[in-house]
Amino acid sequence: MKRTNDGGARRIVVISTGGTIASRWQGTGYAADASGNDVLATAPLPEGVTVEVVDLFNVNSSRMTSAHQLALLRTVHETFADPGVDGIVVTHGTDTLEETAFFLDLHHADSRPVVLTGAQRPFGTGDGDGPGNLYDALQVAASVRDLGVLVVFDGRVHAARGTVKTQTLAADAFSDPSAERLGRVGFSRVDIERQPERPAPLPLPAAARTAAPGAADATPLPRVDIITHHSDGDPFLLNAAVSAGARGIVLVATGAGNATPEIAAAVADAVAQGVLVAVTTRVPAGPLAEIYTGGGAVDLVAAGALLTGTLRAGQARIALLSTLLAEGTTGLGAPALLRRLLEGPVRAEPVLATGGSRSASAVAARA
Repeated sequence: MKRTNDGGARRIVVISTGGTIASRWQGTGYAADASGNDVLATAPLPEGVTVEVVDLFNVNSSRMTSAHQLALLRTVHETFADPGVDGIVVTHGTDTLEETAFFLDLHHADSRPVVLTGAQRPFGTGDGDGPGNLYDALQVAASVRDLGVLVVFDGRVHAARGTVKTQTLAADAFSDPSAERLGRVGFSRVDIERQPERPAPLPLPAAARTAAPGAADATPLPRVDIITHHSDGDPFLLNAAVSAGARGIVLVATGAGNATPEIAAAVADAVAQGVLVAVTTRVPAGPLAEIYTGGGAVDLVAAGALLTGTLRAGQARIALLSTLLAEGTTGLGAPALLRRLLEGPVRAEPVLATGGSRSASAVAARA
């Protein structure tokens, strides 16, 4: 389906992947089953935008897999092979949107934007937020450059990095607890308030070229597990992950990155076996820091773990997965590459947006 306006239109491709924005009542609950064209038909179209739809897959995002994310990454790269495409919008479920957005961003070298959006209320409901979110996402995708992958939700524009789902049901579902929003959208204006920080992009992984969700003969992907520390926490689950073949482990520590001496010893054993270990925290906001010994971040880093800065568990896992998928392609060893993804952002350059003092130069630059 293509919906067009009169001349000079920006060409946006909508890649539909399911989620609440595409979910209808199934008798006992909601599940994704509406097509991308059905979803698009609910939303008004911003002036000067043409839209094409790609139905990639249709799943509740709690069922998202690395194979799905690799297939989406490949589709994004294939779509941008067409120089006539001005931007991409991905409709996605909210449960794992933060992981997919960060995965795409780590591999995004194009100046054209990829914008993820979705809904908190199901398809076709009278008070549904999907149509408004989709309209805003289309507006942003048609208006900006050099911002990487973005999340647009409830009138807010967020950078992929650091943005997580912070509300289970409320409309303003996403934010970065450790940073301000990137911008806002509304009344046909896109206002970008700051520039995102991103590490140098990774090449398209070889696994993305053949990824097919659910394929029986698919190449096994690296196992990366998440283990959470708590009162009475011990190394059992961490050791079990290593025994199960994990090549990467995210330890969700307490405080600024603290665990126990026994867990620190288990981390050292895992690192000695070639397992990458990253330490994040269950605290919603703030950076990790080497402050405490006795199993704290001081000892975990000494054991060979890397601290994730302000990245939380889901995105820390994506950084590990991307590191493992990129082994041998960047000239860096895995620990050095992971450190770059966690700690080595580079600031974006030009920002193009509609609205405000920036918009005049932006429109002129793109005319």
